[in-house]
Amino acid sequence: MTNFISVQLKKASEVDLAKPLCKFIQQSYPGAEAQAEHCRAAEELSRLRKSALGRPLDKHESALETLLRYYDQLCSIEPKFPFSENQVCVTFTWKDAFDKGSLFGGSAKLALASLGYEKTCVLFNCGALASQIAAEQNLDNDEGLKAAAKHYQFASGAFQHIKDTVLSALNREPTVDISPDTVGTLSLIMLAQAQEVFFLKATRDKMKDGIIAKLANQAADYYGDAYKQCQYKDTLPKEVFPVLAAKHCIMQANAEYHQSILAKQQKKFGEEIGRLQHAADLVKTVASRYDEYINVKDLADKINRALAAAKKDNDFIYHDRVPDLKDLESIGKASLVKSTPVVVPLSQKFTDLFEKMVPLQVQQSVSVYNQRKADLVNRSIAQMREATNLANGVLASLNLPAAIEDVSGDTVPQSILNKSKSVIEQGGIQTVDQLIKDLPELLQRNKEILDESLRLLDEEEATDNDLRTKFKERWQRTPSNELYKPLRAEGANYHNILNKAMQADGQVKERYQTHRDTIALLCKPEAELNAAIPSANPAKTLQGNEVVNVLRTLLASLDEVKKEREQLENDLKSVNFDMTSKFLTALAQDGAINEEAISVTELDRIYGSYTQKVQESLKKQEELLKNIQNAHQDFSKMKQSNNESNLREEVLKNLAVANDNFVELVANLKEGTKFYNELTEILLKFQNKCSDIIFARKTERDELLKDLQQSIAREPSAPSIPLPTYQATPAAGSKPAASPAPTPAPRTMVGTKPQPPARPPPPVISAASSSSSALAPSGTPAAPAAAPAPTPGASAPAASTAPSQAQGPPYPTYPGYPGYCQMPMPMGYNPYMYGQYNLPYAPSPVYQTPGQPPYPPPQQPGYPFPQQPYYQQ
Repeated sequence: MTNFISVQLKKASEVDLAKPLCKFIQQSYPGAEAQAEHCRAAEELSRLRKSALGRPLDKHESALETLLRYYDQLCSIEPKFPFSENQVCVTFTWKDAFDKGSLFGGSAKLALASLGYEKTCVLFNCGALASQIAAEQNLDNDEGLKAAAKHYQFASGAFQHIKDTVLSALNREPTVDISPDTVGTLSLIMLAQAQEVFFLKATRDKMKDGIIAKLANQAADYYGDAYKQCQYKDTLPKEVFPVLAAKHCIMQANAEYHQSILAKQQKKFGEEIGRLQHAADLVKTVASRYDEYINVKDLADKINRALAAAKKDNDFIYHDRVPDLKDLESIGKASLVKSTPVVVPLSQKFTDLFEKMVPLQVQQSVSVYNQRKADLVNRSIAQMREATNLANGVLASLNLPAAIEDVSGDTVPQSILNKSKSVIEQGGIQTVDQLIKDLPELLQRNKEILDESLRLLDEEEATDNDLRTKFKERWQRTPSNELYKPLRAEGANYHNILNKAMQADGQVKERYQTHRDTIALLCKPEAELNAAIPSANPAKTLQGNEVVNVLRTLLASLDEVKKEREQLENDLKSVNFDMTSKFLTALAQDGAINEEAISVTELDRIYGSYTQKVQESLKKQEELLKNIQNAHQDFSKMKQSNNESNLREEVLKNLAVANDNFVELVANLKEGTKFYNELTEILLKFQNKCSDIIFARKTERDELLKDLQQSIAREPSAPSIPLPTYQATPAAGSKPAASPAPTPAPRTMVGTKPQPPARPPPPVISAASSSSSALAPSGTPAAPAAAPAPTPGASAPAASTAPSQAQGPPYPTYPGYPGYCQMPMPMGYNPYMYGQYNLPYAPSPVYQTPGQPPYPPPQQPGYPFPQQPYYQQ
């Protein structure tokens, strides 16, 4: 009687998880050691999937443990890897567990680049395998009963979890086996079977009959609800429906049987008989309708014996009135089962392979924090550099410190010599020329990478649009133009960056052309530099002057501010603080991360003192420059002004400005070279991302095309041909098939044997043929041929030498194929009686073989009758 329903496992296509995960790790996580460790974990995950899904699983706890570990691992990596069509694109393909397919096409399957889809299907297999393990348990001992009840409740919980989450996990219509209706029914079936196991345990432990009756009644209720859910839906295999209906009746019969025992104990003998009669009727229904699925002979014998004994005692002793079924009190219900909730980790042996990898939300928060930090540091450094450039510009316009060093009037000031030496040590004008020469090559390389990436997207999108136009609504996948919107936005951003970089390159080249000659002058030896600077009258009278001393003091203070600023810039760059622990703590406490609030607070705490020093440095420089300008006014009044000195001062100013421009140009060009090299790495990652998604889309496209071809092959190529009359309707005179008795549940019916066609009427023999003496099989003279009465479905044969052929399939008739054998039959010939070779046959026309010319066959010597044709049997 204990026939339990188990669920078939879904079949998955092979997928390499290691390659796309390792690519994402190498692109997203710094540090060679961390990358190597995470890649090893990705390879281990790929092997675990192969063990869980790439081979047939035994109906054993160890196989279920492997599935559970893989499911737990999927749950652990979900917040750490952005599985989607345009990021970590892995397409998971699963077949429908209940679709057996057809001759021309395989079973229904669905391919999605969604980790939620993979989790749903793996959890379905966990529940299915648990149901199979439970069905294999030995229910004759307590261990088997406990294991079966545990697995059925786990399976019920797994299917219920899928019902609650599948639509949000997939964001599209799932296959039938994991649709909410199907898994909801499966969950209820598993719960009913778990309740039945508890009923068996209570029966085995000989608990009170009232409790056993309530357990059985609750199980019957579960089975009845499950049957109602799938009664009018073609989602589960047809074999399930009669089993559910039978189990519902059997558990009701058990409830009535044990309740009858309780009635007998309470001396309610009429109620006892009424319940036993109801139980007997239920079991009889199962035996008559579902006997090929469940054997209830033992239960029926037990109930019938109890019913016979109860009737005998009541008839001879108690004479208690037997109440009607509707008058019997309802039996209570006692549920001892519930669906086991899905709480990760499900496996007791689970260890997170990516334990050291931070969740994606934390990683994104850290990335945003780093961007905020970089903005703050760059803003502070930019303020300091701008202030330094301003100071250098002011000093160059005042010809300081060269003006107070140029006392002889015919030698190069020491500050100019220092600047010239610095320019020569940095490579001079050749360095600038080489850096400017390299920029177009770097720019062109980045443009080619970006253009190639976008070209790949354009080609795949054009192919997708063509197929969508061809197949219309059958082409059910995300349109490429929608899927590629983030990538195209990213590509447009890179285009804008390259355009701005080209503009910046043009400004640098223009400024270089403006100051190239002066920079070249700085690169010359001291003698040539001195010859290029005009001489003037000495200003020795200014040596030791108080104004000169004040200027020198102020300039020294300004140099000290610049040095402090350089050190402050290095300090700002070297500050490092790992925010991972902060964000992990916030995620664990609140379940979410308020990145902005946490980042602003921490940045203020870490960089607050540095930003304050920057502002103090800016204010100090502002005061120094103001004092220097005032002191220089006094110095200019004291100097003797003439054309020669003015010309010399102008050249010295230009040399100072050229030095500042050289330093700034070299810094800008090196920064531009670094920018292009870093952008090349970013664009290569972008190109890899485009290549990966296009490869995944191509694989998905090929799968979809294959499925469409199979579905088209399964479609009928022509309208259905109506059956011949003799097959479509019963022949006259044939015995009609008995109509089956109505059943409350669908049942697999064995097809009845098709009825043979009606016998044709006896052929009519012409007068010429009947004149020959022939005897009937009984030896009596043959009666004259008379036209038979017409029968339904058969036309009266014409009186000719060739009788009408028997009713049957129509044979084609064309030149060379004259059709069915047109030989005349003798009187008394029975076309359904074979082997009538002892009958005297009248002479007949020559037998003509179909497809052959009408040559007369050779006659056997001495044989008095024509040669008989061979009828293939």
